[in-house]
Amino acid sequence: MEENKIRELYAKNDISEVYTNLHSSSAGLTSAEATARLAKYGRNEIKKSQEESEWKTFFKNFISMMAILLWISGAVAMFSGTIELGIAIWMVNIINGLFSFWQERAAKRATDALNNMLPTYVQAIRDGKKAQIDAKELVPGDVFILQAGNAIPADARLITASSMQVDQSALNGESVPESKTTDYAPGEGSYAEANLVYSGTTVGSGTARAIAFATGMNTEFGKIAQLTQKQNKVDSPLTQELNRLTKQLSIIAVSIGVLFLIAAIFFVKYPFAKAFIFALGMIVAFIPEGLLPTVTLSLAQGVKRMAKKHALVKELNSVETLGETTVICSDKTGTLTQNQMTIHYIWTPQNEYKVTGNGYVNNGQIELNNKQLWYEENPDLHKLVQIASLDNDTAVQPSKVKGGKPKILGTPTEACLIIMAEKAGFDRQKVLVKYPRLRELPFDSNRKRMSTIHRWNDHQYIIFTKGSFSDVIKQCDQIQVDGKVRALTDDDKKRAEKHNADYAAKGLRSMAMAYRIVEKENADVTKLTIETAEQHLVFVGLTTMSDPPRPEIYNAVRRCHQAKIKIIMVTGDSKLTAKSVAVQIGLTSDKARVISGDELETMSNEDLREALKGEVIFARVAPEQKYKVVKTLQENGEIVASTGDGVNDAPALKQADIGIAMGLTGTDVAKDAANIILTDDNFASIVAAIEEGRAVYSNIRKFLTYILTSNVPEAFPSILFLFSGGLIPLPMTVMQILTVDLGTDMLPALGLGGEAVDPDVMKQAPRKHNEHLLNRSVIIKAFLWYGLISSAISIGAYFFVNLQNGWPHVPLAADGPVYMRATTMVLGAIIFTQIANVLNCRTNKVSLFKKGIFSNRNIWYGIIFEILLFLALTVTPGLQQLFNTTRLLPVDWLFLFCLPIPLVIIDEIKKWLLYHKK
Repeated sequence: MEENKIRELYAKNDISEVYTNLHSSSAGLTSAEATARLAKYGRNEIKKSQEESEWKTFFKNFISMMAILLWISGAVAMFSGTIELGIAIWMVNIINGLFSFWQERAAKRATDALNNMLPTYVQAIRDGKKAQIDAKELVPGDVFILQAGNAIPADARLITASSMQVDQSALNGESVPESKTTDYAPGEGSYAEANLVYSGTTVGSGTARAIAFATGMNTEFGKIAQLTQKQNKVDSPLTQELNRLTKQLSIIAVSIGVLFLIAAIFFVKYPFAKAFIFALGMIVAFIPEGLLPTVTLSLAQGVKRMAKKHALVKELNSVETLGETTVICSDKTGTLTQNQMTIHYIWTPQNEYKVTGNGYVNNGQIELNNKQLWYEENPDLHKLVQIASLDNDTAVQPSKVKGGKPKILGTPTEACLIIMAEKAGFDRQKVLVKYPRLRELPFDSNRKRMSTIHRWNDHQYIIFTKGSFSDVIKQCDQIQVDGKVRALTDDDKKRAEKHNADYAAKGLRSMAMAYRIVEKENADVTKLTIETAEQHLVFVGLTTMSDPPRPEIYNAVRRCHQAKIKIIMVTGDSKLTAKSVAVQIGLTSDKARVISGDELETMSNEDLREALKGEVIFARVAPEQKYKVVKTLQENGEIVASTGDGVNDAPALKQADIGIAMGLTGTDVAKDAANIILTDDNFASIVAAIEEGRAVYSNIRKFLTYILTSNVPEAFPSILFLFSGGLIPLPMTVMQILTVDLGTDMLPALGLGGEAVDPDVMKQAPRKHNEHLLNRSVIIKAFLWYGLISSAISIGAYFFVNLQNGWPHVPLAADGPVYMRATTMVLGAIIFTQIANVLNCRTNKVSLFKKGIFSNRNIWYGIIFEILLFLALTVTPGLQQLFNTTRLLPVDWLFLFCLPIPLVIIDEIKKWLLYHKK
């Protein structure tokens, strides 16, 4: 790629050519030139994707398919003469739209508060002098200074470097810091050029001077952000499903309206105009006006519950998408692991020691055969701990917050050696007073060693050396065993090589420790070179380290597997490390295939699709390759959640059905691309969020069953009226139907939206992508079970009143007090059967009494509200006229209050027969 060639030129060219190309020098830019370049190149910042204006965001909440259907329904209601009804439907739409906008705006503000990535200030050379400037004003050609702990503000070429190591995990996912020098070396993996540093990464140790060649959106960091921003946003599965449901319900409502129009004309002999208005009223009655607000509130409640579990949801519909996730593509470093290098074992020729306590925890210990040891008790362990602690440039400052992580001033690799020494009881500062450091031979990526020279006594210096096993052992010709130094034999080397290979096979990174004592009379400490100092060393042993898995990851992975959710590791780390961690935490078996980025580059789409069907791990992948994995999974029909914290994860986060970014360690680009942000960076929070997502979808389906149930008894009176040719007076008016839909059904339905998660929800497979909200089970329950029972009871209530007034010897009342009481009883019967139905809908298989009949208080508040509302409709004069109701007799109220009891019992028997017995 052209951009990579430009980057390569800056890496390969002599520094003088770099100065020439950038029209700069070692003295940096002048203030005037810097100002001109700032105008030309723009500020050094990562621009967010063009966000919708607040007005556009506001109005989109009022134009979903269901919202449009409600606007039309309200207009139809007004056209049919029921203006109050039309206004009520529109108010439902307006309130729901305002609520959705408020929820998403609150989430956006919380997200913006988390984003804080690039450094605020940088030390640049301007007009030949050091100047502290805002990092956003850095421009190409600026020379700037770096030291341990600095975030790197731009892509730059190193001019000078001393013991420079850079944590590039935010960019490439690699957990091991990269060594940086002024000499060009291509390195292994992405962004590994030894003399280039990149925006958004962090200096682990050392100091350097660099010249910026790319800033802002022209950096590698910015290019990945642009790749993310170019992706088109697709509707969430829930949005797609609600659109489908809207179409289905619209077809049902219009079809029923047409049937009622024909029936009114041919059976009741209505004129066309009157029949048309009657049919319009029935269409409005069959539109579930409460669906949208209930879905919105259900999602909002899910968002609130997830926030308590450390998952910040940016968009409401993302909640449900998590619930149907079939595959999680997870980054390794910082997501599955702690992003804290930790020593696990120490090996000396005599013993292997176990180091306990994870990460930067100082309360661990070093053990031999499960017995705690202090370093003084074993001369070989003593020497190894001494080398690890003193041949070290990193400082570990205790946290000022109780339970917080110590502050690391240096690299994670050296930090874990300091912590190991502390666990052994080694007092570094006290020992440094006794053996002060005189010189340092800094680490470089060519020899892969670091040495420090100390005063040993009045007559001797001691040289401590640490580094990669292969690079240290070749400088050794002696070995220390049980405190005694002797010649290093071939057998000694083979034993050490075997242990080193065994540790590598476990995904552990080893570091060798050696030393040498030099007589003062034979060497001038100021004149010792790398070649003269790092020879004839005494080999002491190995330390083995890794970035350990998060403690909670084991249970989280197990629960995902129980829930039939596949987890695929996609990391920038090495193949060996990736597989080791995956097997260790139970992500995959040892038989899993590991595909590198180079292999992935040459794979055909068909081969990749086939590989993704089995156990697979992806290692050393570039950002566009991670994106490719996610996209291919989606082409395989999977619902994909992708996790990550680095800028390298952002394209995949944006493409995934649900992107999950880390809030504490995540880059602003990753958080901007994600749908959900974990405020505790805890993978286990994803499992809790998936559980909530599944609960939300289950609750929406329960609500749908509940509201569709009432449509059957609402339609039945009109069916009797039409097909009796008007001999049975209309038992229920359109305004009474809307009383149920927008009045009495609403609050209990909202209570269903907050129903607690079913205990077995994470033991079920994700719902199939082609399984819709309005499925066979919902239709049978709503229309053929609850609906028909409620219809029979409500019509029974109508005839119950007429029976008390002389029917069948007296014709059915078509108007007057008896008719008013009969229609009121139909309305009351539907309301009271819906009380039973809302309780029955709370569980699918489990007994209501086992779950707790009073455990969902919101449903009971809704039940109390609908009873009080019905009472108000029957006794308030103005409402009586509007809704065609009247006062009921005590016997009527007794009849109504008894209705829910047998319905709940019948449903409990059905659940026992269908599920418990099975």
